[in-house]
Amino acid sequence: MCSCTSLLCFVIYNRSPRLIETPALQVPSGSKDMTKEEIVALLDNVLKESTILRPDLLKGAIREYARSLNLVNRKLPFGLAEIGVCYQSFPTSKHPTAYNIFAKNPSNFTAGDFQDHDGTKGAALYFSFPWGTEPIEKLLNLGDKQLVLEHHGNKTNLKGRDGRKTVIPHVLSVSGNLDRGVLALLFDSLQLTKHVESKHKFNQKKVLKLHPRLSPIKVGLDMGKGPTVELRQVCEGLFRSILEKRITVWPGYLETMHTSLEQLIMKYDEMGVIFTIVISDTTLESGLVQLRNRDTAVKELAHISEVRDFLTKYIQES
Repeated sequence: MCSCTSLLCFVIYNRSPRLIETPALQVPSGSKDMTKEEIVALLDNVLKESTILRPDLLKGAIREYARSLNLVNRKLPFGLAEIGVCYQSFPTSKHPTAYNIFAKNPSNFTAGDFQDHDGTKGAALYFSFPWGTEPIEKLLNLGDKQLVLEHHGNKTNLKGRDGRKTVIPHVLSVSGNLDRGVLALLFDSLQLTKHVESKHKFNQKKVLKLHPRLSPIKVGLDMGKGPTVELRQVCEGLFRSILEKRITVWPGYLETMHTSLEQLIMKYDEMGVIFTIVISDTTLESGLVQLRNRDTAVKELAHISEVRDFLTKYIQES
């Protein structure tokens, strides 16, 4: 009796990616004398019986076209979106044109011409990772060929209304690699700087400078020195007030373990939090809170009644 672990292999066979379990690639016992031709024939048969992996999500969306056309009363244009797992391989090339939306370092994002394995041309967006340039999104004009093929040439069911005209639409395919796109934004946002812990000790400080629109947590709300119960009540009121404006807040004031202000700031910088607000006994006396900006590292005092409107305006104008 023996035990084994089933592994999965990705193989490109006639340009079609396939999924094969490794036990299927083992030569059968008692077949040590198989010729090279017999082994090739055996593997060829395994490949033919293996599962074909989809290279993109386009066919799934095109398959739903006719049904979706009826849902919109046959009025063009409209869009379909699909998300899922697929296998993609991209050719490498040079991409000279700069392009940027939410980037801290625009030069890392480039746009250039793209051509898939079928010869369809389009444009692609790339990011320069530390290990090399890789595509994160592509745009292709596919015409109406694939739409007609998928529906077996039945053009009657494919026609929609564009104003007074009845036409078969052309397909614009916009596809992106979600994992690679998120990774690109994280690499673009990560900033490493030297941080002085003492007179002679240096450490690397990490700041995740995500764009304000993309940062999942906009504000970190914490407590400084002062009466715990009263400060926590003030924090709770400000917390709910900021949430009413749909601004995400990290309730650091609920944590029981005490940390220094410097440690709090380092933690929030690593989390990508844009603003750190500290409520202290000064707030109870004068209504002033300490507000610290992640990107400028500037600390300033602001009245608690003005904080919410300031944060809302800052994020809207970003």
